[in-house]
Amino acid sequence: MKPESRQALFHVAVASSLCVTTVYTGVFEGVVIQVGYEHYAEAAVASLPTFLAMPFNSLINLAYMLLGGYWLRRKASAPGHPAAVQRAQYLKDVFAAMALVYGPVQWLRIGVQTHSAAVLDQWLTLPIFAWPVAWCLYLDRGWKPWLFLTVECLSLCSYSLALLHPYGFEVVLGMHMAAAVSLALRAHRRYGSGSSGMYLALGMLSCLGFVVLKLCDHQLARWHLFQWLTGHFWSKVCDVLQFHFAFLFLTNVHTCQRRAPEGKMH
Repeated sequence: MKPESRQALFHVAVASSLCVTTVYTGVFEGVVIQVGYEHYAEAAVASLPTFLAMPFNSLINLAYMLLGGYWLRRKASAPGHPAAVQRAQYLKDVFAAMALVYGPVQWLRIGVQTHSAAVLDQWLTLPIFAWPVAWCLYLDRGWKPWLFLTVECLSLCSYSLALLHPYGFEVVLGMHMAAAVSLALRAHRRYGSGSSGMYLALGMLSCLGFVVLKLCDHQLARWHLFQWLTGHFWSKVCDVLQFHFAFLFLTNVHTCQRRAPEGKMH
């Protein structure tokens, strides 16, 4: 494994561990969040073990881990100095490591249905959406690790709004989505190609599917088609596709970038 890949995995592992520790100290006990199988359209199967109680909503989380593993194994490419390839590899592998972590966290929430697991699932969603923002800023401003750290720290801290209002998380998540789409559109205009435009459109469509299908989980269950493979399940399929198209878009604009940012990776 390349040094920059090991560095990416280490950074994500440390950040994730800090988040887990923070959640289980009880800092976010006041967050209003849905817990319990009744909030899902898929019926729990009592005869199955806890980690498979809702089999489809559980097993879909393997897709995140497979996606993370796939992109972690792929080699990055970038124009200019070889150091630019190292930076591209690091940026890609951080995103891949996030997918590897997020799958088990979501599976934990589905399985145990505790407040802490649900909070951790919500919280880790935010830095995932923030990473494309950091990646797009790199394309404009060059290699500035302090900027990436600032973006991710602000993202993590923004979850505190969930303590102030029952819909605080939804507001913050919407802001993250808007920021990611806005900077992605700007990156496409400056550095993109026909392929990146297609990936961006598919990513945005997947994001829309992720939101709508999740919100309409119980309503869709009135239809036979959505009684086993429910809206929540298909929202996660859209989420995985959204992740994949984000990878394709970001690596494409990175490769097609007309100017290589200056600076060295540390």
